[in-house]
Amino acid sequence: MTASWYCLCVDETASSQHGSRLGEFWAQAMGGRFRPKEEPDGFDEVAGPDGLVAVMVPVPEEKTVKHRVHFDLHVRTLTELTDRGATILRPQEETGFPWTVLQDPEGGEFCAFLKDTPPDLRLRDVIVDARDPETCAKWWAERFGVEADSDGTNPWWWIDRVPGMPFENLVFVPVPEPKTVKNRIHWDVKGTVEEFKDAGARVLWEMPRWVTMADPEGNEFCVFPPG
Repeated sequence: MTASWYCLCVDETASSQHGSRLGEFWAQAMGGRFRPKEEPDGFDEVAGPDGLVAVMVPVPEEKTVKHRVHFDLHVRTLTELTDRGATILRPQEETGFPWTVLQDPEGGEFCAFLKDTPPDLRLRDVIVDARDPETCAKWWAERFGVEADSDGTNPWWWIDRVPGMPFENLVFVPVPEPKTVKNRIHWDVKGTVEEFKDAGARVLWEMPRWVTMADPEGNEFCVFPPG
């Protein structure tokens, strides 16, 4: 089985005063373009130089817990993020790592890496909290037909070189706490529902155009037909 990457999905609180501001924030932060929905049942989109990166999904609930899936960005300066509505949570000096932790306008956590010359699409990685990073990374690597990697010294695992994935790495990092609510960031794939079920995923709900499933750690993702 080899699924293919489709896009990222970002929940935004439908009743929030921010509304489409969150999509506009992420489009600017990623160095992309904000594309408002064209149909009443469509979605606002974030597009990069090579096409669709993410869709914005209105949801009734507000953010309540730390994101279990978050973005890492390349940026020249932190000011380009804070001027657009981001808030610094932990400066690089406090993290002890080469990144700063921030919040987007709806409170979603993300990390920024300073880079003198960021790429056109500034989305660096997508980070996924996991109880068992190795198993989760290898499960997704098998779905995409690639290999999971680790440097052997740190506890995180990652997959890269996924066809169509518009960022460097999908990284799985260990956390002690269990997943308690629906992820506010997830990814969509093109593939076959039955093959995902055979691999251990479960169906959560079915929609006319896609099926929402959960991987073995409970991370939601949507499956669209191949092609």
